[in-house]
Amino acid sequence: MSSFPQAEVFEVPAEALVSELSLQFYKLGWLSGTGGSVTLKVHEHNVPRQNQFIVMLPPSVQKDRMSPEDMYVLSSGGSILSPPPTKTYPHNPPKCTDCAPLFLKVHQFMKCVTYAGAVIHSHGLDACLVTMINSSSNEFRIRNMEMIKGIQGHGYHDELVVPIIENALSEGKLVESPTKAIRAYPKSTTVLVRRHGVFIWGDSWISAKTQAICYRYLAAAIKFHQLGLPY
Repeated sequence: MSSFPQAEVFEVPAEALVSELSLQFYKLGWLSGTGGSVTLKVHEHNVPRQNQFIVMLPPSVQKDRMSPEDMYVLSSGGSILSPPPTKTYPHNPPKCTDCAPLFLKVHQFMKCVTYAGAVIHSHGLDACLVTMINSSSNEFRIRNMEMIKGIQGHGYHDELVVPIIENALSEGKLVESPTKAIRAYPKSTTVLVRRHGVFIWGDSWISAKTQAICYRYLAAAIKFHQLGLPY
């Protein structure tokens, strides 16, 4: 485990928390096998933003078997401060996720609007199916559902509008279009990627997790669509 200082808001070291969340999200079906990721921004009181750091799950590893020492620790600018150790076969050599530039962009960009303390990237099937209800639409819209209240800045009578962007050949190329979507939809705390998955963020890991639960529930629009019901 790294010797980096931990923020006072965490009850356990950040690396251990991300490891724990990885297992929880795997059991919930948000992370599948080696797919998906979680990042956590560690913020210290009285420490300049540029000196804060980000704990990130690596790719191509079994998300239900993560340990604290398996985490990458990056500076807020994206430099690797602490890589995980290399393990023997059959484990893959450590590699930072191709999504790292996008995660960093969300953390950096959202500080102008709100504090992006955690980002969840899921390949969940529900998120993929929602993007395919209307393959020509660049938005997912839903209203009059109780769980909308769990989304930051929304109430029951509000219409939730989530941007949908097109997939890319590799996750590393998914930087420009999500950034444009975030700017175009400042009230949204998520971006859907067609036939791929979803990115969800919050000002803390608790906020990100709570909203992920609500978004997954709102994917009930799939069933509404099957039954011919409006949503």
